[in-house]
Amino acid sequence: MNDNLPKRKNIRLREHDYSAPGAYFITICTKNKEKLLWNGELDIQNFDWELVGARFARPRNLPLSKIGVVVEENLNKWNDTYGNAYLSPYVIMPNHLHIMVVILPDEEDGRAKRAPTVSTMINQFKGAVTKQLGENIWQKLFYDHIIRDKHDYEEISKYIYENPLKWQFDELYFDE
Repeated sequence: MNDNLPKRKNIRLREHDYSAPGAYFITICTKNKEKLLWNGELDIQNFDWELVGARFARPRNLPLSKIGVVVEENLNKWNDTYGNAYLSPYVIMPNHLHIMVVILPDEEDGRAKRAPTVSTMINQFKGAVTKQLGENIWQKLFYDHIIRDKHDYEEISKYIYENPLKWQFDELYFDE
């Protein structure tokens, strides 16, 4: 093993069970933060949110590229893939996406049933998109934040809902 190679810092909480019931805010970036997911600018006049079922909100009228459409199709399959883990709001931005993953407890004993870890779910999602596109568009890792309480949940939900409207002020924004 070459000791001269840089070592990646583990960005996950060491003692946290990432398959435990709770809510998680995830940001996934494209490789080199390339703007692959939109083609064009957001039409603020036609942008809106759509409730799909009791727990799922998705944006309408984003200027998604063909790659962005594939990403959205795979996000929309998420809630049918995992029995007790679902996406709450999500938003696809030009070079990243924000999702909120909620893992529900088993009603009988309070533990999550069949819950894969957040990392497993994200890697399966990224793998499905990669397979469908025939190329990997993702950065290796992702950012996560464990949502700790109702206030945290509300602040992050607001951030997700407002993110498309504030794209030019986003830390991941850059002009090409």
